Amino acid sequence: MSDPNSFVILGAGVIGLSTALTLRSKFPTAPITILANHFPGDYNVEYCSPWAGGNWCSSANDNGLLESFDRLTFERFKEIASKHPEAGIQPSPLRMVFDQKVEDSEILSRDTGRVWYDDLVGGLIPLAQHQLPDGAVFGLDLPSTFVINTQIYLRWLLAKCQAENIRTIQAAVSSVDDAFISSSTTAVFNCTGLSSHSLGGVNDKSLYPTRGQTVLVEQPIQPLQRMYFRSPRRVDNDTTYVFQRPLAGGIILGGCREDENWNGEVDMDFAQDIMRRCCALAPELGKPEDLKVIKHGVGLRPGRKGGPRIEAEVRSKGFVVHNYGAAGAGYQASWGMANHAVSLLTEALEAKEQISPKL
Repeated sequence: MSDPNSFVILGAGVIGLSTALTLRSKFPTAPITILANHFPGDYNVEYCSPWAGGNWCSSANDNGLLESFDRLTFERFKEIASKHPEAGIQPSPLRMVFDQKVEDSEILSRDTGRVWYDDLVGGLIPLAQHQLPDGAVFGLDLPSTFVINTQIYLRWLLAKCQAENIRTIQAAVSSVDDAFISSSTTAVFNCTGLSSHSLGGVNDKSLYPTRGQTVLVEQPIQPLQRMYFRSPRRVDNDTTYVFQRPLAGGIILGGCREDENWNGEVDMDFAQDIMRRCCALAPELGKPEDLKVIKHGVGLRPGRKGGPRIEAEVRSKGFVVHNYGAAGAGYQASWGMANHAVSLLTEALEAKEQISPKL
């Protein structure tokens, strides 16, 4: 029996693709279409997902919904890494180094005063003083989290969507109402990220860009055995990270978090600073001048005052479920955000059915 519902996902970043697959698992026979201006394989500053460094290291500390998003995504990454190594997700240790006291680092959850994902990653290991770089206050080793080759993973997600009979349309829309591509469209999932700032019918001025810049370099002769992260706080403008990319994807070096900066151009002087900082943090990279650069990148993370927007609303043409504004947590929260968005739609459809039951 065919499903009377029909859905459109607006946006094909990691949030949009994860939402499409989550929706398919809930509605196995419903027509689903992904409508987007950019798809995996495209490189445009408006399309944030390909530029991400790509790992799981939760920045959530709300002791609530945001942490639950990251937990669900961690479990899903574990399943994908085990069953689908071709997806570009692999387990990896991570060394986190902080330049402020732990109580100022914003890694402790509200009300609990502990790092919520301690058990999830295999037990956090404090670094000894001699293991800390100059100027660092404390550090932690995460025995097992995940690193992502974002380009491969996005293509894998898209292929999964297509295998699940999810249609794709590449086109730009100026308004969320334009995503109701037929009179039978039941709901539109707005997964447009930063584009919701100017998307007609949304125009969310709580959104702002958080500019990030990266350098992709070749893998050194001695492959990296872990990821590295250094920052004053878990989320800070002054952040350095080194992530190896699975499946011979090289090494991603970063970075920065520049709020309200819409500039999509690469700053070559800053790229030199990134390479200097990363080599100091991960000595196995060698000297900055010896790094073999593959590509420079700039991405605009979809920051949002008040955190991500995941909510359902009723518009004249049908339901719109918003799922955007993850800032730098898009990958590590993706499956949890998608699950929550689809649950909101399910609740809305059930409430509608109770108000107007079928005869």
